[in-house]
Amino acid sequence: MKFLINLKGLVFLMNDEYYMKEALLEAEMALSKDEVPVGCVIVKDGEIIARSHNLKEFHQDVTSHAEINAIKIASSILGSWRLDGCSIYVNVEPCLMCLGAIVSARFDRLIYGVRDKKYESLDEILNRYLENFNHQLKVTPGVLSEPSKTLMQSFFKKLRE
Repeated sequence: MKFLINLKGLVFLMNDEYYMKEALLEAEMALSKDEVPVGCVIVKDGEIIARSHNLKEFHQDVTSHAEINAIKIASSILGSWRLDGCSIYVNVEPCLMCLGAIVSARFDRLIYGVRDKKYESLDEILNRYLENFNHQLKVTPGVLSEPSKTLMQSFFKKLRE
């Protein structure tokens, strides 16, 4: 675990909740743009190296999900499509497209907030389809799930009005 010391000398523990709060800030940015409120940050060696949120409507691009956008930024910064040693934080369980990109990019960890019930659970998918891959992804679900759930519910409630 890393610690961050700010200018006032205060120490903050940088753990999964810290990074998920950053992903939630990205999700709120998506919400402010009338996008589905999904946010993502990518962390390497305790530092956030990339962040993004859904921009599907803005770009009119079905692939412009928070995770894909952040992966492109991280790959550009690191100069490689291989994101070994990186963790990806997203406030909502990734869709199948994003999960494929996360596994292909060789992330060490995937940490997400609330489950997306449209799909099977990631554990089931990973166990069934990805068991023969050399690379194994560690998944941590449920980090700050309530704020993520609230954001998603408020978005879809407003959409139905």
